[in-house]
Amino acid sequence: MISFCILMSEKGINFRLQSSHRPSLSLSLSISPKQKRRNVSSQSSSPSSSSSLKLPATSESKKERDFGEWDSVLDREMGGVTSSMAAKLAFFPPNPPSYKITRDEATELLLMDPFPHRENVDVLRLPTRRGNEIVAMYVRYPMAVTTLLYSHGNAADIGQMYELFVELSIHLRVNLMGYDYSGYGQSSGKPSEQNTYADIEAAYKCLEETYGAKQENIILYGQSVGSGPTVDLATRLPRLRASILHSPILSGLRVMYPVKRTYWFDIYKNIDKISLVRCPVLVIHGTADDVVDFSHGKQLWELCQEKYEPLWLKGGNHCDLELFPEYIGHLKKFVNAVEKSASKRNSSFSRRSVEGGSEQPPRHSVDAPPRKSKDGREKPRKSVDRLRFQGYKLSHVERPEKLKIPFEEMEKARRSVDIYRDKPQPMERARKSVDWLDRSRATD
Repeated sequence: MISFCILMSEKGINFRLQSSHRPSLSLSLSISPKQKRRNVSSQSSSPSSSSSLKLPATSESKKERDFGEWDSVLDREMGGVTSSMAAKLAFFPPNPPSYKITRDEATELLLMDPFPHRENVDVLRLPTRRGNEIVAMYVRYPMAVTTLLYSHGNAADIGQMYELFVELSIHLRVNLMGYDYSGYGQSSGKPSEQNTYADIEAAYKCLEETYGAKQENIILYGQSVGSGPTVDLATRLPRLRASILHSPILSGLRVMYPVKRTYWFDIYKNIDKISLVRCPVLVIHGTADDVVDFSHGKQLWELCQEKYEPLWLKGGNHCDLELFPEYIGHLKKFVNAVEKSASKRNSSFSRRSVEGGSEQPPRHSVDAPPRKSKDGREKPRKSVDRLRFQGYKLSHVERPEKLKIPFEEMEKARRSVDIYRDKPQPMERARKSVDWLDRSRATD
């Protein structure tokens, strides 16, 4: 057994562990976010003596051996202690929740009080694989192909995010699903790292099974602590359309202290997972963030496989990035860019499949430079590709320019067919000749 103690104060956090199987082995870890320093001591004592001997500062090799012993002990005995410990440090659900769930007696639909019922908003209760039931809301946008799955930040629930979700759906022209983590809002259970992974899986499953969304048309959006479940799910979806990380964290512990390695009690280890995400990633972060340092977003962006031009908002803090005009503009460009690239890739993949059998659509190289968000005009494609514009989603600005030549060519082709149809054919002339002879005989 391992005894575990956490002491929290204004000066920082102190962790102390003691193994009952090996009383001579103990560990003390102190973290002071204000002073930016860490004190680690490993103590050795005999079972019959209460005195202890601190490690000398110069005994680096012995420290490494002690940490190695602790790694093996922790792997064998800690079990789920790390998750419960992290939950006490990382999750702060609003209390009381900002909304209530009611049921309309006439329609049997779930409603979010105090928000008025909207025809394009569904309120749902979703079961998770860990036995909890979470609350989610789904916002429809007419004729939208892309769906945004939004994981909100800490100390918030979907009641507080309701209006933002509706506005994002309108401005980005996407369907949007937001959900509350276990223990947040009106969701059951308690918040924990593993529960949030199950929560986002339940929301994603609902998008596929209830709303028919396809993996290649889904964009994951994670804000602050929501970047944890977002990155984790993105690593397991090879055909995911894209991911957006808003004020993301490198890991839970690194928010408090800039440690150089990943410890056993850390949570949301995005720094170790982001390189496994294969889809385009947009990172948004404020340069004046006093909760999650700007360096978190910058380092995650540098570790991405497929980088998109990031948005560093000068003077932006942790909870005000949506107020910057550049925020919604950059999001629009990103969504439009990934939708266009998906259409082009699918069209190219279809042509290769017809010509040379089944072939996997190409992905951009890991070493490829970040794609720019500026929407430059594309040169007209060759005549063969011009006729394949159907199914390619265009904005109202680009539609007249890109469809001018194809419509002219199609018009010429149509007129040629009409002329051919109007022109008397040999069989038609023969039939008319017979009819003329019949009329002549009848007259005679």
